[in-house]
Amino acid sequence: MKVLLVNASPRENGNTALALSQMIEVFKEEGIETELVNIGKKTVRGCIACLSCRKTGKCVFDDVVNEVAPKFMECDGLVLGTPVYYASANATLSAFCDRLFYSTPFDKTMKVGAAVACARRGGCSATFDQINKYFTISGMPIASSQYWNSIHGAAPGEAQDDKEGLQTMRTLARNMAFLMKSIALGKEKFGLPEKEERVATNFIR
Repeated sequence: MKVLLVNASPRENGNTALALSQMIEVFKEEGIETELVNIGKKTVRGCIACLSCRKTGKCVFDDVVNEVAPKFMECDGLVLGTPVYYASANATLSAFCDRLFYSTPFDKTMKVGAAVACARRGGCSATFDQINKYFTISGMPIASSQYWNSIHGAAPGEAQDDKEGLQTMRTLARNMAFLMKSIALGKEKFGLPEKEERVATNFIR
């Protein structure tokens, strides 16, 4: 069982990394393998709706998105961590997720997703909502914690003083581990939910 964690902060050892490190320690205790990918300093351009991925199964821009795609396919859980700049995930994560989720053809049903937002003060809950939309459109259950998945700090390392935020991250990891293990047992006994043939309609028709 494996969790892939994506850190979109350009500060690889900043507060977002601190939050994710709390989760990684818990996953290790739970016997779950982890892999951390830092994308904060990568050049990630946005989706251009060229639909090339429909033919090739990968994004036309061959960058970190295509590098992470097979890791996403193999993992049981995905954690997306981002600093908050304007009450939303930073531009790097937004572009990364748009392309990663759209360009990957594999079934994401029942992979567990978790959003982690880090801010000096405000905007975490809006960011949390934004990231969760990638999971819910993909049939991915969302792991919850004791509070919205956020931590606070401005200068690197300052989040170490947010004791509630740190505890929220540890609780999130424990709940995520339980959910992944429960889903694995459910898949073994019952399989995945039956899927209907996809119906896609435009709003005006």
